[in-house]
Amino acid sequence: MFKRLKEKISRSRNGFIQQLDELFLGKREISPELIEEIEEILVMADMGIGTVQQVIDRLQQEMDRGEISDPEALRSRLKEHLKAIFKKEQKELLTKSNVKPFVILVVGVNGVGKTTTIAKLAYRYKQEGKQVVLVAADTFRAAAVEQLEKWGQRLNVPVISQKAGADPSAVAFDGLEAAKSKGADVAIVDTAGRLHTQVNLMKELAKIRKVISKKVEGAPHETLLVLDATTGQNALSQAKTFCDATDVTGIVLTKLDGTAKGGIVASIAHEMKIPVKYIGIGEQMEDLRPFDPDQFVEALFEE
Repeated sequence: MFKRLKEKISRSRNGFIQQLDELFLGKREISPELIEEIEEILVMADMGIGTVQQVIDRLQQEMDRGEISDPEALRSRLKEHLKAIFKKEQKELLTKSNVKPFVILVVGVNGVGKTTTIAKLAYRYKQEGKQVVLVAADTFRAAAVEQLEKWGQRLNVPVISQKAGADPSAVAFDGLEAAKSKGADVAIVDTAGRLHTQVNLMKELAKIRKVISKKVEGAPHETLLVLDATTGQNALSQAKTFCDATDVTGIVLTKLDGTAKGGIVASIAHEMKIPVKYIGIGEQMEDLRPFDPDQFVEALFEE
């Protein structure tokens, strides 16, 4: 699994991590110019100015205290600081609960891989022996319902849906009713691919949450925001908007295999104070995996 992760994020490793290694190559002393170049590489890797500044400040403090004396130690400490950023907000993975059904609300804009992510989540839970129900509350586009139904057929998972244009809240209500009657362990509710500028759709999202909270105690138990890693800092902008509109409990970062700027993971974890719970690193069902900070950073830095 580590080998596959390493292969799939090779674009980031061959991008900014390689630049860092080339920068350190042959260096015997730490100079102000070296620190400036490290800072520039991290910013260009979409790690975010605020995140990078915090990391650089900590490195500078450690150098001032004499804890870091050479470039190799600097590289090693940089790696540890990145791990710390991820771990700070990391929480338990999904469905660690006795509630049935465990309700997961999935949100995000169009084109980020939201429906495919739902299918991959359903696959993971089925592999764990859980009974899953999918709820097609994205009634804004008929194609979205059809896509989810196709995934349901492929995975042999029931999909609760209504005709295009139906009230999404009503679909969510019916979906959870069906999930309860079937004794399902997990209910995953799809929502319309909301453009973060459309206030009316955000209000609709609030209505869905209100309806499902009445149907199942404490629901939604998780609200996952799906973001596309290839969009860089735009993903961070989307995250901020969605967090303003709803109680996001976790991030799913897709298409990490398609970007050389894997630093966006650190930016989101640091800026949003929300755990990255899953990462998408390919097209296969197994390519949506729980995010492991240590494993991810080691895969980035390993030669």
